[in-house]
Amino acid sequence: MKENIAKGLLSIKAVFLRPEEPFTWASGIKSPIYCDNRLVLTAPEVRTMVETGIAETIRTYYPECEVIMGTSTAGIAHAAIAAHMMDMPMGYVRGSAKDHGRTNQIEGKLEKGQKVVVVEDLISTAGSALECVKVLREAGAEVLGIASIFTYGMKKGIDRMAEAEVVNHSLCDLDTLVEVAAAEGYIKEEDKEKLLKFRDNPQDESWMKH
Repeated sequence: MKENIAKGLLSIKAVFLRPEEPFTWASGIKSPIYCDNRLVLTAPEVRTMVETGIAETIRTYYPECEVIMGTSTAGIAHAAIAAHMMDMPMGYVRGSAKDHGRTNQIEGKLEKGQKVVVVEDLISTAGSALECVKVLREAGAEVLGIASIFTYGMKKGIDRMAEAEVVNHSLCDLDTLVEVAAAEGYIKEEDKEKLLKFRDNPQDESWMKH
């Protein structure tokens, strides 16, 4: 499945590889890769593959799941579609509590002790996903883990999830994507090393000099 998801994401430019002309992230980091999984929503064929993959991931790895919760905002649509396919309750966690009405940070019905899976579109350093997990745990939910579309496999993200005792299962990862991208002619064979070197230490710009 990882290879098929990689092909789909590359075909619609949801993952865009540009080692010769790096993107600049909001943090200032120069990156050979740009990921926008929101584009999945506008491509029905890839969208079906992704949402089916999320549903299968939850059924396989988190069979006890009772509620699906999306991260705000990118995970919300994917959580909603997967929950609809699985005939399951769904909600989402805001980035911060509302400043009006009931001042909710968790939207949707959630009972204490319910088993929850978080749906996230992208895992890099895992900050937003882990914040979501923290809010759910504080509300009394039992978070079984995360189902995500794509992970870079960055050490910082892996370490932070291990520290928080959170499991993540992604439909696709950078290692698979790099192999597929080279095989399909999106990047040159020699660019594979650059992309993985960037992943291993995003702050180190020496990958650009290769």
